[in-house]
Order: sequence, then C-alpha cells, then structure tokens
Amino acid sequence: MVTVEIREFAAGDAEAFRALNEEWITRFFALEKKDMETLGDPETNILARGGRIFFAICDEKAAGCVALMTMGEGEFEIGKMAVTPSAQGLGLGRRLMLRAIEAAREMRATRLYLETNHVLTPAIALYESVGFAHLPEGDSAYKRVDVRMEMLLD
Repeated sequence: MVTVEIREFAAGDAEAFRALNEEWITRFFALEKKDMETLGDPETNILARGGRIFFAICDEKAAGCVALMTMGEGEFEIGKMAVTPSAQGLGLGRRLMLRAIEAAREMRATRLYLETNHVLTPAIALYESVGFAHLPEGDSAYKRVDVRMEMLLD
C-alpha cells in the first residue's frame, strides 16, 4: 500500500518541483522561456508573490505537485501541475487539485484560472470534474496553450 501525503512546499523542494514539471513538459512539448524562469526559482516567482505550492509525497518521495500563482486581487492561476508517470492512476492529480482549490478558498479567492493543451485529455477531464469551465481563446505566455479554463468561487 502506498502512503500519500499532500503537503506544502518546504525548504529544499525547488529541485523536485523543477524535475516533476520538466518531466511532463518535455514528454509532450518543449520547455519555454517562461517555464525556465518559473521552475528555476519558484520561491521568488511563485511563493514570494503570494502563491503556494503543494506536493504529493508517496512513500517519502515527491510524486506530484501543483502551484497556486497570484494573478491579481482574489485571482489565482493553477499551474505547474505534474504527477510522475509511475504514480499516475493513484488519484494524486485530483488530491493536489482539491488541495489547491481549498487553499484558494482559505485565501478568499474569487476566481481560479488555468491553461492547458487539448492533448492532455485526462487533465482536462479532471479540471471539468472539479468545476472548471472552458473559456474562449485568448493570449498566453506559452506557445503550447490552446485551452483556457476558470472556476468562480463563492
């Protein structure tokens, strides 16, 4: 039986955050400049700006992560969500997403936003199942983005 803990970013987690995200991005796409900036220093680019990062720890090893990134007053982007292939199918993505939504509510967020790509159908199904709705096309800092979604919180 696998032991799973969802916990917040701690000192020394930057490398695991980078590795988990690089693993999935390079499997489907190419790393972009914005990826390298964010993954290169998540403490400055996410945490110091009022965001949060959560990890799924399986048997004492980081197996997944998600970031809650400040966009503006009451608005956060959910991004940099990754689950290593060996841990997929264990429900880690759902647990991470639910923890990020819970954290946003704790922070009195009114809106969550995310960007993805149509080839990531399991991720899109997860986002829809927890209440995200599709938005029309728009601009993104990433070339790979062709799906945008939001969740309005009360």
